[in-house]
Amino acid sequence: MIYQESLEFLKDLAANNNREWFLDNKERYDKARENVIEFTRNLLTEMHKVDPGIDEALDPKKCVMRIYRDIRFSKNKTPYKNNFGISLPTTGLRPGGAEYYLQIQPGNSFIGGGYWMPEAEHLKAIRQEIDYNAHDLRQIIDAPEFIKLFGDFKNQEQLKSVPQGYSVDNENIDLLKLKSFVAWHKITDKEIVNKNAAGQIADVCRHIQPLNVFLRNALA
Repeated sequence: MIYQESLEFLKDLAANNNREWFLDNKERYDKARENVIEFTRNLLTEMHKVDPGIDEALDPKKCVMRIYRDIRFSKNKTPYKNNFGISLPTTGLRPGGAEYYLQIQPGNSFIGGGYWMPEAEHLKAIRQEIDYNAHDLRQIIDAPEFIKLFGDFKNQEQLKSVPQGYSVDNENIDLLKLKSFVAWHKITDKEIVNKNAAGQIADVCRHIQPLNVFLRNALA
């Protein structure tokens, strides 16, 4: 489980996002990070039951993302993220492809899955898969439980125009115009500190798993 103290650290960090405060509170950060790593270890075990494509033997430290922000090209010069991010790839630790992502942040935690903003070649392959097998994707995203958990799948980044190679009267143009293929579900602070949080998050991901399979097949 995620400890309340870990959330309190993130709240305080958001209010004091500077190097001096962080160094003075480094021990609190280390404890919070170790808590997140241990939680990730348990989450990997639960997630493997839902999606065998996740290797439960992954090093959880490698799944927990750095808290340090890259501020080189950002107008926001605060040096630290105000959340812990956990990446759960379904094909090892290689970047790019369908995965799951958990964000732990007071008042803004969520679990998500799918493929956010695929690179050009991957996007082309996914669109081709949709063109061939849109019925399979619609069965996933139109399922009542999917809509209840994640809302309207089509309500995310889309092209304003018709993608190259497809016509405006294509029966699946609403799906073909998508630029991202992501489902995400908000998690309350009360839920994230629950002792059964890892299992409950995995249960939500059970409904994302078919989407990730569809996307993985497109990229195979």
